[in-house]
Amino acid sequence: MAHLVGKRITLVMTALALGLAAAGSAANAEDLDGRLTGVLHAAGFSGQVEARLPARLGRPVNRQLADLGRLLWFDTSGGLHSDNTCGGCHSPANGFGDSQSIAIGVQNNNRVGPNRAGPRNQRRTPTAVNTAFYPKLMWNGRFAALSGDPFDNSAGYSFPQPEGTSRFPPYDPIVTHLLIAQAHIPPTELVEVAGFTGTKGTIGPEFDQFDDGLGSVVPLPDASGFRNEPIRQAVLERLNSTPAYRRKFGALFPAVAAGGAIDFIMFGRAIAEFEFTLVFANAPIDRYARGEKSALSESQKRGALIFFGKGKCVQCHAVAGQSNEMFSDFQMHVIGVPQLAPAFGVGKGNVIFDGPGRNEDFGLEQITGNPADRYKFRSSPLRNVALQPAFFHNGAFTRLEDAIRHHLDVFLSVRDYDPITAGVDNDLTLPIGPMAPVLARLDPLLATPIGLGPEEFRNLLAFVREGLLDERARKEHLCRLVPRAVPSGFPVLQFEGCPRRGGESE
Repeated sequence: MAHLVGKRITLVMTALALGLAAAGSAANAEDLDGRLTGVLHAAGFSGQVEARLPARLGRPVNRQLADLGRLLWFDTSGGLHSDNTCGGCHSPANGFGDSQSIAIGVQNNNRVGPNRAGPRNQRRTPTAVNTAFYPKLMWNGRFAALSGDPFDNSAGYSFPQPEGTSRFPPYDPIVTHLLIAQAHIPPTELVEVAGFTGTKGTIGPEFDQFDDGLGSVVPLPDASGFRNEPIRQAVLERLNSTPAYRRKFGALFPAVAAGGAIDFIMFGRAIAEFEFTLVFANAPIDRYARGEKSALSESQKRGALIFFGKGKCVQCHAVAGQSNEMFSDFQMHVIGVPQLAPAFGVGKGNVIFDGPGRNEDFGLEQITGNPADRYKFRSSPLRNVALQPAFFHNGAFTRLEDAIRHHLDVFLSVRDYDPITAGVDNDLTLPIGPMAPVLARLDPLLATPIGLGPEEFRNLLAFVREGLLDERARKEHLCRLVPRAVPSGFPVLQFEGCPRRGGESE
C-alpha cells in the first residue's frame, strides 16, 4: 500500500513539474513576444509597407504597362550592341540582384549566373526588388529624391551630371516617382548597357547627329546639352522601328496609337511599372508585426532583439521614417570593406579603379568631389538579403555570416581577410587594396567591436537570413518572369538556375 501511495505522489509531482515547466515556457514566450513587440513599436516598424504601395502611388499598379516593362527589362535591344539589358545584371535567380561579386555588364558571354564572363565594372549590382520604396538608389546614392520620398517629386530628383537636377524638375506631372526618372539612365551607361563604340554623340552637345555604329544615323535637332541624349535617341529608334513594340506601346499610349513616336518617358514609365510589381516585403518579421506571433521562430525573435538592441544593427539598417521599413537608413558610411579589384590591372576591366595602384574605390567622393566622402557607400537594405550570392558594394564576402561578423569587429575582419577563403571569383583574388586609409575613416558606430556569444550570433543570423526573407522573392517564383521571346526578336539571355521561362512575347 505504501508503495502505491508513493507511486501516486511521484506521478502527481511529475505532472505538477511538467505543468509548471509548461507554464514557465508559456510565460517566457509571452515575455519574449512582449519585449519584441515593444521594440518594433518603438522602432516605428509596422509590417504594412507593401500594402501601402497603391496609396503611395495614388493608383493601382497597371499590369499591362508592367508587362511591357518586363519585356523591355529582358530585351537586349535596349543596348546598342545587343549584348546586355537590365536582366543581365539584375537576375531573377538572385532576387533581381547581381549573380557576381562585381558586375559584368557589356561584352559578356550572354549568360547570367555563376558562369557569366566578361570585363568587370567596379561594384556589385544592387537588387531591384523593393526599390519602389528607396529614396536613394545605387551604392553612392547618386539618384535621389530630394524630398526624401521616392513617391514625392515636389523637390525634384538629383542625378549626376549631365542630368543634374534640371532633367527631372519638381512637380513634373509624368515623372512622379524616382524609378521613372532613374530608368532613363541604364541604357546610357557605357559599361552597363550602351557599350563603347558608336557613341560619338556622347562627347558633347556640339554633335547634331548620332551614328549608332550599326548603319543608322539619328538626326538630333536638339541634343539639349545632354551627352546621354544621343544614346537614348538611338535606343528609341530601335523601339520605333520594331512593329511589335509599336503595337504594345500603342495599346497603352494614345499618342503612339495615333502615329506618334515612342519616347523615353514612356520607356521609363514601363520599366518603373515593372519594378512596382517587384515589391516583396511580406517577410516573417512583417507578419509578426501585424500580430502573427508564430511567424518568427524563437531563435529569430531573439535575433531580432539583438538586431534592434545589443547588435546596434538598426542604427544603420533602419526601418523608421524615410527608411520605409527597408532596413537601411539610406545614408553613406565607411564600414571598412576589404578593397577588391579585378586581376590583371588597368585595361582588363571596363572601369579604371581609383588610387595610385588602381585598386581602390573612392565611393561617394566620385560623385561629390569631396575627399571627406572617400570610401563612403550607402547602407545596404537587408530585405531578402539571404538571396544574394555576395555582400557589400564589391561582394568581398560570399557568406552572410562573414558579412555580419565583419560588422561586429571590422578590424579583426580586415586583419584576417583572404579573398580566396572568402570565396570570391579567381579574378578578384589579388591582394586587397590599401586598408589603412579606409580604417582611418571608419564610421564611429563600428569603431568598437560588439561581442556576441555563439548562441546570440546564431540567433542574429537566423533573423537576418530567414526573418527578413519574403519567399516570393525566391528564384522558383521570379524565374517565371523571364520571357521565352522578346518583341525585338533578339535572343533572350541564358539565366542559369532558371529552368522555366514565363510569358511569351506576342
